Amino acid sequence: MLLLVTTFLVVFGTIAVATASEGQSAANGGSALSIILRDVIYLGFGIFALYVVARIRLDQLVRKAPLLVLGGLGLLVAVKLIGVTSNGGKRWLNLHVIYLQPSEIFKFVTVIFVAWLVQHHHDELGNWKQLAVWTVPVWLGAGLIVIEPDIGTTSVVLAIAFAMLAVGGLSRKLLFRIAVLGVIAFLVYMKLKPYSAARFFSFLHPSRDLLGNGYQLLESKIALGAGGLSGLGLGNSRSKWGLLPNPHTDFIFTIIGEELGLVGTLVVIGLFIWFLFVATRIAQQCSNDVYRLIVVGVTTWIMVEAVINIASVVGGWAVTGIPLPFFSYGGTALIMELAAVGLLYNIAHDKSGAGDVEIREYHVTNFRKSLEDRTLTRSGSVPQRPHGPRQGR
Repeated sequence: MLLLVTTFLVVFGTIAVATASEGQSAANGGSALSIILRDVIYLGFGIFALYVVARIRLDQLVRKAPLLVLGGLGLLVAVKLIGVTSNGGKRWLNLHVIYLQPSEIFKFVTVIFVAWLVQHHHDELGNWKQLAVWTVPVWLGAGLIVIEPDIGTTSVVLAIAFAMLAVGGLSRKLLFRIAVLGVIAFLVYMKLKPYSAARFFSFLHPSRDLLGNGYQLLESKIALGAGGLSGLGLGNSRSKWGLLPNPHTDFIFTIIGEELGLVGTLVVIGLFIWFLFVATRIAQQCSNDVYRLIVVGVTTWIMVEAVINIASVVGGWAVTGIPLPFFSYGGTALIMELAAVGLLYNIAHDKSGAGDVEIREYHVTNFRKSLEDRTLTRSGSVPQRPHGPRQGR
C-alpha cells in the first residue's frame, strides 16, 4: 500500500509538473520539455534513494545520527559561504550535476537524529536544561535555515522535532515552554524583518496590495475559480503563461485545480489522506519504539508540508515557499521525500524490538544521582550502606 500510494503521488506529480512548467520553459528559452526532463532525472535519483534506504540496516543508520547531523550542519554552513542565490534566497549548492538544497536534507537528518536522541538520552530529556543541550544541533540547523532566509522550511524542521518529542513522552509543561519560545522567536524575527512580516501576514488582507504581496494569492484564486468543477482540461491552464509566478513549484496545486477542477484537487487531497492512513498503520504495527518515532517524524514532515502548501494557495495561510510533496518541482526535495518513503518501507518490514525509551519528567536531584551512580559503576566501586542499627519492621 505504501509503494502504491507513493506511485500514484509521484506519477500524478510528474504529469502536473509537465503541464505546469510549459510557460516557465518557454520563458527560459528552452523547449516545452526542458523542465520536466530534469524532473524525471531527479525522480530517478529519488527512486534510487528509496531503494538504498529501504535496504539499509536501520540500527546502523540511527547509530550514525550524530555524524549525519554534523554533515547536515556542514552543508548548511557551506550554503552560507558558497551557496547560490536565487529569488532573494541563498539556499542551494551548485554541484554542476544538480543544485543541492541542504535544508531539504536536514529534514531527513532531523528525523534520524531526534530518534537517536530519544533512544540514548530519554532519561535526561525530561530536564529542560538537558533538553536544551541535547537539541542544540536542531536549533542550530533551524537557525542556519532561517538566515537563508527560509522560514517555511525552518517551521517544518521544528515541527518534526516537536512531534517526535511529544510522542516520545516529553511532558506537557516542557512542550508548552517550547511552543512559547517558538512563538517569541517568530515574533522577534518578524519585528527584525518588516518586509518578511508584510509578506507573511498579507494573506489576512490580500486586497490591500493586489499588485504587490497579494498578487500571487489573487491570481491563484482566479485560476482555481476558472477551473470550476471539472477544470479547463489537462494542459489548458492560462495562469501558467506568465500570470501566476512559480506555477510548477509553490503553486502547482493551483494549476491542478485550474486544469482538472475541484475533482482534481480532491484527488490530490485524497492521496495524501491515504498516505496518512498507511503511515499510521505502519506506526501501529511497529514493534520498535525508536522506529515508531521515525514514522512519526516522516509523517509529520509530509503532512505538514501538504497542509501548509494547500492552505497557502487557497488563502488560508501565508505563502512561505513550502513545496507540495511529490508534486512541486524541486530536485533535492523529491529525492529526500522518496528517501523518507524508503524509511517507512524499511520499518514496515522490521520485526525488531526496543527497550523502554519513553521520556519522563526528570529533576536535577535525580540527574545528579544518576551521574554519581555512573561514576561509581565506571570506577568499580560499590556504594556502601550506612552503618547503624537495623530498623524494625
